[in-house]
Amino acid sequence: MHQHIKPNFLLAYPVMLSMLGQVMTGVADSVMVGWMGAVPLAASSFANVFFNVLLFFGVGVSYALTPLVAQAEGANESSKIIAVLKNGILINLLTGFALVLLIFGIEPFMHYMGQPEEVVTLALPYLSIIALSIIPTMIFQTYRQFAEGLQRTRAAMIIVVGSNLLNIALNYVLIFGHYGFPELGLNGAGWATLIARVAMAISMMAYVYFGRRYQPYRSGFSVGGYSAKLISKMLHIGIPAGSQFIFEAGAFGFSAIMMGWIGTTALAAHQIAINLATISYMTTSGLGAAATIRVGNFLGQHDKKNLRASAFAMIWMATGIMMLWALLFIFGKEFLPALYIDDDVVIQLTASLMIIAAFFQLSDGIQVVAAGALRGLQDVKIPSLLIFVAYWVIALPLGYVLAFVLDWAAIGIWIGLLIGLTITASAMVIRFNRLSHTMLKD
Repeated sequence: MHQHIKPNFLLAYPVMLSMLGQVMTGVADSVMVGWMGAVPLAASSFANVFFNVLLFFGVGVSYALTPLVAQAEGANESSKIIAVLKNGILINLLTGFALVLLIFGIEPFMHYMGQPEEVVTLALPYLSIIALSIIPTMIFQTYRQFAEGLQRTRAAMIIVVGSNLLNIALNYVLIFGHYGFPELGLNGAGWATLIARVAMAISMMAYVYFGRRYQPYRSGFSVGGYSAKLISKMLHIGIPAGSQFIFEAGAFGFSAIMMGWIGTTALAAHQIAINLATISYMTTSGLGAAATIRVGNFLGQHDKKNLRASAFAMIWMATGIMMLWALLFIFGKEFLPALYIDDDVVIQLTASLMIIAAFFQLSDGIQVVAAGALRGLQDVKIPSLLIFVAYWVIALPLGYVLAFVLDWAAIGIWIGLLIGLTITASAMVIRFNRLSHTMLKD
C-alpha cells in the first residue's frame, strides 16, 4: 500500500487544487457578498440551494467519461477513447441546457418555500444569472474529465486557479462598483461567476483541442457518428453518479431551507459553515477523482491487487488530511467566520456549527474517496441508493426532529447531517471492500 502513496499524490494534488479552486469561486462570492450584510448572504445561500443541486448533478453526469477513458487507456484501446469523447460532448451539452431550463422553471415557486421575502427578492435575479453558467461548466467538465481519464490533471488545475482569480477581480468591480462599473451587489457576483466560467470552458477546450498529447483523439471533436449503445452505457454510469450528487447536495440544500424556517441569522451561519466545510471536502474530493482514475486504469490492466492497494491508500490519505481540517475548524471556529461577516450573532452561531463540522470531516473525506473508487469500478447504482437512504431516510428526518421537535434549532440540523455522513462513509467502504475482493477471486 505504501508504494501507492507517492503516485496517488502526484496524480491527485492537481485535481485537489483544481477542485479547491473551483469551489473557491463560491467562497469568494460568499465572503464578498457577506461584506454587504446577512440578508444578501442568506439570499446567496437560498439561490445556491437550487443551483448547486442541479450543477452537481451535471458534474456527476460528466464523471462517466473518466472511468471509461481510464479503462480504455489501461487496455490501450484508442478508438474507445475517441468514442467516449465524442459521445460525452453530446451528452454533457444536452444535460447543461436541460438543467438551465429546469432552474428557470423552478424560480416561480421560490416564493412559496417559507423563506423571508427580502431574501427571495434578492435571490431570484442572482439565480437567473448563475444558472447560465451551468452550460460553460459542463463544457469545461467534458474536457477536464477526458484529460483526467488520461492521467493528465495539471492543466485543469491551472485553468481553474486562473478562473478563480478572474472571478475575484470581477467580484470586486461588479459587486461594489469600482473603476467606473455600476454597483450591482449580489447580481454582480452572479455576473462575475458566469464570465469566469465561460473563460474556464474556452481555455480547457482549447487545451485539449490544440494539445500535442491529445492529437490522436482529435476526431472525437467531430459531429455525427454517435453510438446509442455507448450513450446508454455512459448514462448508466453518469445518471446514478449525478444522482449521488443530487442526494447529497440536495440534503445539504434542504438543510439550508430548514435553516430559513428558523431565520435569516441561522441561514447566514449555515452558509458560512457549509462554505468552509466545502473547502475541506474539495481537497479530498480531488483524492476521490484520482481514485476513480487509478482504479479504472488498473481495472483495464486486470491488475486487481494494485487496484485495491491504491484505493485503500487514498482512503488513508483522506483520513489524514481531514484530521488536519478538523483541528483547523476547532481552533479557528470564531476567526474563520469573521472573515465572512461582521455580525457577532452570526459568528457565534457559526462557531457552534464549526465544532460539528470538525467531527464530520473524517466521514466526509472517507466517503468521497470510497465513492470515487467505486466509480472506477463503474459501480454507481448501489452507492446512489446508499446515499439516498443515509441522507433522506435517516439524516434529514432526524435533523428535523432534533431542530423543531426537541428545539435544538440549527445545531439539531447539523447533528443530523453528521450522522448521515458517517453512515454513508461506512457503507461506501464496506461496499468497495466486498466488491473489489470479489473481483480478485474472478
